[in-house]
Amino acid sequence: MIRRIRHFQAKHPFLFIMAIGFILRMISVIFSKGFGMHDDHFLVIEQAQSWADGGDYLGWLPGSQGNSGPEGHSFFYVGIHYLFFKFFQLIGLHDPQIKMFFIRLIHSGISLLVISFAYRMASLITKRETAYKVALLVAVYWFMPFLSVRNMVEMVSIPFLMYGSLIILRQELIRKAGDPGYHQSSFLVAGFFLGLAFSIRFQTLIYTGGIGLALWLSKNPKGMISTALGFLLSVIPIQGFIDFLVWHQPFAEFLEYTRYNMSHANDYLTAPFYHYFIVLAGMLIPPVSLMFIFGYFRNWKKDFILFFPTLLFLLFHSLFPNKQERFILPVIPLFITLGMAGWQEFIDGSRFWQNHKKMLQAGWVFFWSVNFILLMAITPMYSKKARVESMSYLRHYPGLKSFMIEDHYSRILRYPPVYYSGQWPNYQALYDNKNYYEFAAENHWEQIESQPGFVLFIQEKNLEQRLDSLKKYLPDLVYEARFQPGLMDRLIHRINPINANETITLYRNQAVVPPKNVRP
Repeated sequence: MIRRIRHFQAKHPFLFIMAIGFILRMISVIFSKGFGMHDDHFLVIEQAQSWADGGDYLGWLPGSQGNSGPEGHSFFYVGIHYLFFKFFQLIGLHDPQIKMFFIRLIHSGISLLVISFAYRMASLITKRETAYKVALLVAVYWFMPFLSVRNMVEMVSIPFLMYGSLIILRQELIRKAGDPGYHQSSFLVAGFFLGLAFSIRFQTLIYTGGIGLALWLSKNPKGMISTALGFLLSVIPIQGFIDFLVWHQPFAEFLEYTRYNMSHANDYLTAPFYHYFIVLAGMLIPPVSLMFIFGYFRNWKKDFILFFPTLLFLLFHSLFPNKQERFILPVIPLFITLGMAGWQEFIDGSRFWQNHKKMLQAGWVFFWSVNFILLMAITPMYSKKARVESMSYLRHYPGLKSFMIEDHYSRILRYPPVYYSGQWPNYQALYDNKNYYEFAAENHWEQIESQPGFVLFIQEKNLEQRLDSLKKYLPDLVYEARFQPGLMDRLIHRINPINANETITLYRNQAVVPPKNVRP
């Protein structure tokens, strides 16, 4: 068996790498349930499913309760999921977990394109052996399989961004070499795919603008204009027309997104301008990450058409106050491609490294050891397990009108993924040390019909005391089930307590919901 695998690897190295990438992503598809961050569930799945069910749970649309206009959300990617969920309804598929399995499966297939595009790009700018290394890295980097099956617009935009860039790179190399095969229309196609990336993730406009400037600086203004036209041919019918239908104003959501981020730039995580370079150095694992940073800058002139837009994207996010690690994900595969190509060319011509190959090998051994450990831990990770499982449990109580989140010691609301309950009950949330008496009065608990059917106690700190305090106003609470966080959730929380790690204890309000024989 091992001999056959080695024979296949030697004969078909690229297919072998793709097979590894596929297997790892399938592990995530099967085992990596839940969601990674707030945005990849609540701004995609919850909203799309609510539309499919005939509602508007988050109030994004005009006429919905609480909506006062555009909120800065692109309807394109969410709308695609709306179509998925309508199809699931058509074929009689209603289990939220099974539907998410197929959503992850679709995303895993799309993510395989990133491996292919990285290989094809690297093949154009460096030797084939290095291109194989690039493809392998993009396939097996510890974070790639897990993130590739998430509903993160930063990740989903990558294939479109890379395909558009690949077309432009190939055409530029043909133009500069004077070879046959140069087509001005190819830039239109490239611009169209870059427009799709923008419609998924607005910030990719910075990268697209950078590639346009790189074409102009490379003395190809016709290519720049054609790319811009292709971009407009993509975004006008998708962003402009959809927003016009909804808001009677083209690009209303993009304009609101821009306005909001400019007005609230300092309301979120802020960090020094060099923050993302530290993120790159850590995320890509030193010392290999430092090799990539060096290689990326070393070949800036040679690979300018890709180097410049990537740099512009990183600089923009470095200078913008709001800094979250996921913001730079769209250019990570490009950075790896350029960094690996530049580094490999450097060591091939370096007398020092040719005389110190053991030192270089030691660096790679360390990298692969750390990457393997992280890959095995993160790839099957069931993220936010307790929150997801507690909502899945409520699916056994159809017709539930409301429940309550009791997270007394948390300063922020940890939103429940209501999608997994298979229904859309309202919920009340008591957190940030709110007063129990005032909370009960605000929600009119003196009336039985205003009481929540379930209470989810998040965290176990002083649980008995919190339960006693709440029973003064909801005296019919009885224990129902307890949901533990996943192994990696607990480990990540132990490493950094700021990461949410919730044990959720579920109590049922007998006055509202009668008992039911359900196993936790």
